[in-house]
Formats: sequence, structure tokens, C-alpha cells
Amino acid sequence: MKTAIFLANGFETCEALITVDLLRRAGMCIDMVSMNENLKVESSHKVAVQANVLFKETKIEEYDILILPGGKLGTMNLEANEELKKAIQKHFEQGRFICAICAAPSILGHLGLLKGKKYTCYPGFEEERFAGEYQQSLIAQDGNIITGRGMGATIDFALAIIERCVGLDARKQVEKGIQYEHSFLEQ
Repeated sequence: MKTAIFLANGFETCEALITVDLLRRAGMCIDMVSMNENLKVESSHKVAVQANVLFKETKIEEYDILILPGGKLGTMNLEANEELKKAIQKHFEQGRFICAICAAPSILGHLGLLKGKKYTCYPGFEEERFAGEYQQSLIAQDGNIITGRGMGATIDFALAIIERCVGLDARKQVEKGIQYEHSFLEQ
């Protein structure tokens, strides 16, 4: 499956880079798409990242999965792009897979895509007008949408994407490779 993660200035560093790292460990093809005029994108914590493709040169319809990292400014910059919002809407209408974490699920909410769906996001970014069912969980999956609460949920967010797209065995292999044990969550 071909995946795109959209990077706008102000994106949350870990939410983007850990997701990219873990999906690649699972053998998934993921492009880091710059929303800027060039490939350089600066994160919310001033980490300069070199994307590998420009949004304006990307054919969104070729991607199976779209991922929106959070970060307040990054989310605002993503949502300001009308072409991206149209692509997300079309992707959703085609029943294709969309993932968003932290503040970014609010973009889906503003587009009406969370209506009747279970979702999570960074506290304070949920809105009643989304008409969805806000969850106090690290991740929420409903239909063709996976959402994550924030940076601390990034590993679980990426693992949920891996499990959904590549399978449970791939998820377990990545967990083993990074020595990820979430048994402390169950205590």
C-alpha cells in the first residue's frame, strides 16, 4: 500500500517521524510530502526535515493511505490548503484510509468526516459540531479512519496503521524490533 504523510511547517516532530520510521520498518512505502514550495519543512520544535516529494507534484489519487500529523501550527497550515482538503474529502468518499493524530483530526471534523464516528484527538480540539463520538483513548479506529490523541500515542498510532494495512504479524515484528512492550498500560 502506498502512503503519504503531509508535512507543513509547524508539524509535530515525533508524530511525523516516528510514524514514518515505524511504517518503513514494516515494509510500507511512505512518502513525506512537503506542503511548502521546496522539500524543506520545519517542525514545531525547529527540526528541519527534508521531505521526498512536493505536494504540488503529487498525485494524491495514487495513495492508498493519507496521514496527517498534528502540531497546532502544522495542523493550521495543512487545513489552510484547499487542494489538500479536497483530496482528503475525495479519498474519504472513495472509502480509502485516512489517519490523523493530535490536532489534525480536527481537519477531518471540519470536513464532516467524523460524523457518527468514534475518534480521538488532543484534548481541546474535539468539537460537538463534529457530531462524532470523542474517545478518551490513545487511538480510535472507526471504518476507514484511525485517529490518535497526541505525541505520546504515536507508537500506538503507527502500530494500528501497520496492523490494519499489513497485518498483525507485521505489527508484532515491529514491536519486537523496537522492544515495545505496552504491558505497563494494562496495570
